[in-house]
Amino acid sequence: MQIIREKTIYQLIFLPRFFPVNCYLVEEENSLTLVDAALPYSSKGILQAADKIGKPITRILLTHAHDDHVGSLDTLKQELPNVPVYISARDARLLAGDRTLDPNEPNTPIRGGVPGKLKTRADILLQEGDRIGSLLAVAAPGHTPGLMAFLDTRNNALIAGDAFQTRGGLAVSGQLRFWFPFPAMATWNKQVALESARKLSELHPSLLAVGHGKMLKQPATAIDRAISEAAHHLEHSKMKRSNEHVAQNRP
Repeated sequence: MQIIREKTIYQLIFLPRFFPVNCYLVEEENSLTLVDAALPYSSKGILQAADKIGKPITRILLTHAHDDHVGSLDTLKQELPNVPVYISARDARLLAGDRTLDPNEPNTPIRGGVPGKLKTRADILLQEGDRIGSLLAVAAPGHTPGLMAFLDTRNNALIAGDAFQTRGGLAVSGQLRFWFPFPAMATWNKQVALESARKLSELHPSLLAVGHGKMLKQPATAIDRAISEAAHHLEHSKMKRSNEHVAQNRP
């Protein structure tokens, strides 16, 4: 495990060379907020990092319910039974293994590893605009239907989960990066992800912290470029499908 600090955020990186999976400790005056729970064996490293910082973990926030973001949740709850777990109301269903879609959601399948045997359930269901300590909850669906990003209101650092990736090159969720294709392969809806990326860019983050890859300081220009690329790819895909449909229906 590697630990990197920027502003009020400690990035904990598991499997940094092969398959980097990040979770975060956000420092408050007298406590720490854990964002995501990484891999099944990650609890020991998370707790050791908190001990090193010298403050207790008092909240566990989940950006979304994929396996590599909730992996050590059961173990952490055993060690920290009085610490509440937060997740969006929408992704609480995924946390319970329910992949069904709402009637108003795009009819594309939910992808990625969804917990099957996880015992822990959320104590608090998040809605957009909720405040958790210094963090502001921002709905950013696309990678999953209920992905939630968290903006540190003290310094505009943004923990975006898998709404973006930086491993293999900055990309909006759903846009394939050859050197690290896994977030794209696990994305539910690319168009919704693009809309969320635009929304997050309007927060003007001073720091972008994601589920896979290094933190990016002053990311505005890179985010705009990634959004432009994603929009171009999606428009190209729409045109291709439209032309194929026309060709198939010619007499």
